[in-house]
Amino acid sequence: MQDIEPHYNWRGLYVSEEDERSPFHGVVYSEFSYSERVYNFYIHPQWDNIGSSTLFLKIIYADYELGCAVIELIGEWNDCINNDIMYLKRELVDHLSLNGINKFILIGENVLNFHYSDDSYYEEWFEEMEDGWVVALNFQEHVLREFSTIGIDQYFIWGGELNDFDWRPMLPRNLIAKIQTLVNKRLL
Repeated sequence: MQDIEPHYNWRGLYVSEEDERSPFHGVVYSEFSYSERVYNFYIHPQWDNIGSSTLFLKIIYADYELGCAVIELIGEWNDCINNDIMYLKRELVDHLSLNGINKFILIGENVLNFHYSDDSYYEEWFEEMEDGWVVALNFQEHVLREFSTIGIDQYFIWGGELNDFDWRPMLPRNLIAKIQTLVNKRLL
């Protein structure tokens, strides 16, 4: 896991630690000191800690004009033991929402497992978004099944093209536009 870095091809366009509206503004990262772990596995030092011991993330792009953030996740999403959705909601989503973000693209290729508890934070997030949405992009099939088991699939948009989406070669605004088109087709 220590070799999996957050997507860095967009760093010329956006850097979360340089963004004054980012909850990670001013964070200094080490390229050589590995301190964060998911269980016994060290992760690359570029991932951001939101307070969870199992779920880490990186805001790889935020566009306040479009009201959208692209967030890459790594680890285990564990609501049952760690209440990871609470950390995600309170430490990231609430902060970004106060700065005009109401559309979230969560990239889940590196989310290994999901363990559920209840849907209260998901429901709160959904109710506060108004005209926004949350897209689960490229999550593993077994993770999506677990989302469905508890019924939180009603709060996310996923499936079809969103489950196997080649987003890496795209520019962030092109990705957001494509996702917005797919969301509009589903919601209209």
